[in-house]
Amino acid sequence: MKRWLADKPKAVIVIVHGAFEYHGRYKWLVEMWRSTGYHVIMGDLPGQGLTTRRRGHIEAFDEYIEEVGNWIREAQTYKLPIALLGHSMGGLVTIRSLQETEVNINCIVLSSPCLGIMQKPSKIVDFLSRGMNIFTPSLKYQPKLTVDMVTRNKEIQHFEQNDSLYVRKISVRWYRELMLAIEEAYKQIEKFPDIPLLVLQGGEDKVVDKQKVRKWFNEVDLKEKMYKEWEGYYHEIFNEEKREQVFELAEWFVQQHVLPYNMN
Repeated sequence: MKRWLADKPKAVIVIVHGAFEYHGRYKWLVEMWRSTGYHVIMGDLPGQGLTTRRRGHIEAFDEYIEEVGNWIREAQTYKLPIALLGHSMGGLVTIRSLQETEVNINCIVLSSPCLGIMQKPSKIVDFLSRGMNIFTPSLKYQPKLTVDMVTRNKEIQHFEQNDSLYVRKISVRWYRELMLAIEEAYKQIEKFPDIPLLVLQGGEDKVVDKQKVRKWFNEVDLKEKMYKEWEGYYHEIFNEEKREQVFELAEWFVQQHVLPYNMN
């Protein structure tokens, strides 16, 4: 778990990264939040980044939920408003965490949340994976995902291609747990807490099915929710050419829900 502290903090941002990646890919975003007055709490999810567990493998999606719970508890020690920001699979982890655990936070930002995938295996492979999940759950394979599919930013592409911490292969169990978590995000949608929500979605996302994201957003029953689709943007909207505009909207939304607390 990492902490970046602001000089005069008005809130704490807990960031949950996506599949295959780790906290080191969020240096720009972390500094943007910190420099605008937010403490930032973030770490590497199990099986990714610098964690000691087997890379690209989990036994259960609950491992992610438990880890994010640790980050939220750390954020609570600062006695400040808290916002959760989850990207891609991190968005799914955020959703499932809030469906399973009652936490006191002020608002939520989801960036291209993984509520449906574009690069699906064939029906035969998907069927076989169900049996393999029982007998050979740790067996790994390379998904049909390339760095040029997540962002058009050439600098980021180059970084990912040469990053030894970037997960290249995932296990059968990891895939099955991801699919189950997506199903549960829809099945338990009524358990999602009534907390202000902002969903930011890339209009040309080649990783996450934006139609599924919009479907979940339309169905979740909240007093306050906002959806913004960024035309032409790929999956990693905080890495695209005009990412400052994405951050400005996210920071504006969060600020609306932490300023009243700071004024009391």
